[in-house]
Amino acid sequence: MSVGDTADTAAFAVESIRRWWTTMVQARFPNAARLMITADAGGSNGYRVRLWKRELGRPATETGLAITVCHFPPGTSKWNRIEHRLWSAVSMNWRGRPLVSHEVVVELIGATTTRTGLTVHAERDTSTYPKGVTVTDEELAAVPIKPHAFHGEWNYTIGGRRPSAPRSTGS
Repeated sequence: MSVGDTADTAAFAVESIRRWWTTMVQARFPNAARLMITADAGGSNGYRVRLWKRELGRPATETGLAITVCHFPPGTSKWNRIEHRLWSAVSMNWRGRPLVSHEVVVELIGATTTRTGLTVHAERDTSTYPKGVTVTDEELAAVPIKPHAFHGEWNYTIGGRRPSAPRSTGS
């Protein structure tokens, strides 16, 4: 989990995903070609947020991953079972403790565990993510977005071509 100092922007959300991918997942699944993200319908990662799509296009292009995003329909994010499992455990862990600094927040989140095996990694992101960034029509058109047949505005894939491995020249 990323804890930031600035506004919750699409750039912050995507950087959190990128950091999770490069530090925790990529080495475990080196041949992965796809990543699926479930997201709320609103906020920094909402289905209408152009910056979210542009920023997701960058790691998709860099890694060659096909990043599929499935947004919960408006008003239904409470159905996200993963988020409920995580936040209920975090809330119980920091219950009654004053959240006096970012370091305390990161420490308490990172110390969260459950009997069923949930462990949480937390780190502080000290980067600055400005609010109000505008994405032009041209920038959005350059993102390789493929809408899905069912509610393509909520379900889409960005990218999808793995970088090709160097070919052996043979002897």
